[in-house]
Amino acid sequence: MRYRTLGSSDLEVSEISLGSWLTYSGGIEADATRACTEAAFEAGVNFFDTANVYGRGAAETAWGEILSGRPRDSYVLATKVWGQMSDDPADRGLSPAQIAKQIDASLVRLKTDHVDLYQAHRFDPAVPIEDTVEALQKVVEQGKARYLGFSEWTPEQIQAAIDIAGPGLFVSSQPQYSMLWQAPEAEVFGLCAANGISQIVWSPLAQGVLTGKYKPGRPVPEGSRFASAEMAVSQDLVYSEATLRAVQRLVPIAEEAGMSMATLALAWVLRRNEVASAITGASRPEQVHANAAASGVELDEDLLTAVDQALGDVPVTGPILAPYAQSGIKHR
Repeated sequence: MRYRTLGSSDLEVSEISLGSWLTYSGGIEADATRACTEAAFEAGVNFFDTANVYGRGAAETAWGEILSGRPRDSYVLATKVWGQMSDDPADRGLSPAQIAKQIDASLVRLKTDHVDLYQAHRFDPAVPIEDTVEALQKVVEQGKARYLGFSEWTPEQIQAAIDIAGPGLFVSSQPQYSMLWQAPEAEVFGLCAANGISQIVWSPLAQGVLTGKYKPGRPVPEGSRFASAEMAVSQDLVYSEATLRAVQRLVPIAEEAGMSMATLALAWVLRRNEVASAITGASRPEQVHANAAASGVELDEDLLTAVDQALGDVPVTGPILAPYAQSGIKHR
């Protein structure tokens, strides 16, 4: 496993990280969660990404039970705030009161006195951005988080936060990024790099589509992610014949290079220096090890050209799990 520095911080994170969105929030049993987490440590993964809203605390609680048995300096722990945490529609967002409440609740569930990275899960256009930034700064000042990040913010929102906080407070951006969703390259990557902010990307396998298991002209496999009602909207966006045909054109490219489709997809996102880590999900230990094998894999220019040609006219800046970034910035 190789490691990269996260933005302007002193955190060294594994190129492959373990996420917990659709798995450890209740999707798999506790024993499987523990087995996958142990496999991650075996593979050299030291970066674990979760959020308070995953299972409304279930994912944080699961990792609190598992990770608290290890030395705190043996892993980098990231969580997020923004999503609705109860049946009360007001129990969400990035107001100072909500941030103060949710960081304390997250720390209790995670069984730790601090997280290494605290991220705004999405942007909150209903709250003055000055209030959000100051509240997040306070979390760091209180020692409850070492560094800050954000997920799916637009370039305008990122710049506004930097203008308020100055350089060095935010060290990470978490956008959706894969062969099938390349939009962040246009503006987000450059803006962040100029301000000491790394990318930790989610959905690098396009929710499993880039493994090649979904075949054009065939039904969604039973038990697969896109077979669930929760992913129905995403299925409408990604499960198109054109996309699936393009992915199948990638299969011989991966085979000729002697790698799996997952390795190709993960190495593809890691080819960019702006990317510090690719967040992967796993429900079995062998998936963790297979994903970790992508760390350090180099893709030559001929292979990258072949990938571009295989994708053809598939709209790689079109929505796959459409980003939730909301327009508009409220000021005091």
